[in-house]
Amino acid sequence: MPKRILQGTVVSDKQDKTVVVKVERRFTHPLLKKTVRRSKNYHAHDEANAAKVGETVRIEETAPISRLKRWALVPDAK
Repeated sequence: MPKRILQGTVVSDKQDKTVVVKVERRFTHPLLKKTVRRSKNYHAHDEANAAKVGETVRIEETAPISRLKRWALVPDAK
């Protein structure tokens, strides 16, 4: 099964080798037929402490790294 990849914005980089990423999803409400936004924060592993607050990053599923971390930053191939 492929690993899920999400895109979001870094909201915290205070922890060592960890960033908190806010991922927003949009969907149509089943009854009101209106577009609704929901967001969730994910703790992601950032080995190089490269990501800073406000940056848009991609994260992918990994095996559990710690109690909260099940995601890791995807290195950008530039």
